[in-house]
Amino acid sequence: MSESPSIAEVQARVDDWIQTYGVRYFSELTNMAVLTEEVGELARLMARQYGDQSFKEGESAAQLGDEMADVLWVLVCLANQTGVDLTEAFERNMAKKTQRDESRHRNNPKL
Repeated sequence: MSESPSIAEVQARVDDWIQTYGVRYFSELTNMAVLTEEVGELARLMARQYGDQSFKEGESAAQLGDEMADVLWVLVCLANQTGVDLTEAFERNMAKKTQRDESRHRNNPKL
């Protein structure tokens, strides 16, 4: 089994695929709309698998991972075309959350 790709490798692989097969990136606004669409598709499956809705004919929970990968794909496209290094952004975000929420959740009686 091969090692999982780093976030930087995922960004590079998506960029390579776009350059090889996709011709070019869709515009940032188009990709934002596509991201919203993909999140909606993921939400639909989550509502059916974990919520109160039932699956329609032809739908299955097996598609859940594929829908999550679609969301990741478009998010990576947006990062690439706007110059965001997701590894760097993730590390900054984790540090921010850790500092801000160091004891917040442990002290939350709702949890």
